[in-house]
Amino acid sequence: MRKLAADQIAPHAAAVDDEERFPVEAWQALREAELPGLPYDEELGGSGGDLLSQVIAVEEVAAACASSALVLLVNWAGTSTVVSHGSDDLRAEVVPGVASGEAGAAWCMTEPTVGSDLSGIKTVARQDGSDWVLTGQKRFISNAPWADWYAVLARTGEQDFGVFMVHRDDPGVSFGPHEKKMGMRGSPTADVVLEDTRIPARRVVDDPKQGYRYINAELNVSRALIAAQALGIARGAFDQALAYTAEREQFGQSLSRFQMVRGMVADMAVRIESARALLYDAVALIEVGDPRARSRVSMAKLLCSDNAMSVTTDALQLHGGYGFTREYPVERMMRDVKITQIYEGTNQIQRLVIAKDAYARQVRS
Repeated sequence: MRKLAADQIAPHAAAVDDEERFPVEAWQALREAELPGLPYDEELGGSGGDLLSQVIAVEEVAAACASSALVLLVNWAGTSTVVSHGSDDLRAEVVPGVASGEAGAAWCMTEPTVGSDLSGIKTVARQDGSDWVLTGQKRFISNAPWADWYAVLARTGEQDFGVFMVHRDDPGVSFGPHEKKMGMRGSPTADVVLEDTRIPARRVVDDPKQGYRYINAELNVSRALIAAQALGIARGAFDQALAYTAEREQFGQSLSRFQMVRGMVADMAVRIESARALLYDAVALIEVGDPRARSRVSMAKLLCSDNAMSVTTDALQLHGGYGFTREYPVERMMRDVKITQIYEGTNQIQRLVIAKDAYARQVRS
């Protein structure tokens, strides 16, 4: 993964960012390496990789190009509820194309007035004969409009929600303009607009009243992947800082010889390794279904993204004035990593999850 990222993804990362375009070269390289199918069972066209292998893959891609890593992991997130709760027919309809990389996927939760509070979503789905009709607007949807499949969380009753697999070619589906973003500029992001979008009943993921529960159950995995993305960006920036300070000379010696520089480098190394250790611990708990996983993965997402923000900031600082230019990738990495503190549940939300679990465990003990 590291060789693939260095040889076939990193060389195009700056152009992808500057031109705000889809990372076509990276996606082709990932397809040739059969990475899109990593988490899926072989009968669905995948290779059956476990969560740790997905985390490692995302970290290595993100170290080269964060946008490319986001395209990959959002594909996996967009099909997660289908894989875990969908019927055999729905899995067969959606997953093989995504696993091969021929089709893209996304999931649609956020709305113009709804971010962290998913219970407040306004998109509705009503049953009409054997079909379902969806109306609403989803915001900040990664992989839109590039993706073919969209896992849409919609209200089906006063307190009920369903997950519906919408195809980009379904009637009534349209997309907003490309979002102009601070970072992750190679990751396509747009509104998904549903205007009386009619889909067949087979595209409902299991019980149309349990979608909120299904989505929440998938957040452990998606947060682990976002944590891995942040970790990868941090490591990429760290590697750049090491290379620059080893080569750059001031006052007749390499920057790497200065004690204050070495102190910063040591702190960056500790932040990266401690974050990775916590992430791998969370992954192990997720894999065995341990109830502690929800809190632990929130810790990992929080620590990986906060530490990554710190590491990329220090990496830029170590480049001096050059770090503030687009000649070096650290400024892109600093811009890219900020969103990891925001999406998939802001770090303030992660703190609430962690604290709630801590108090609950104190009461039980």
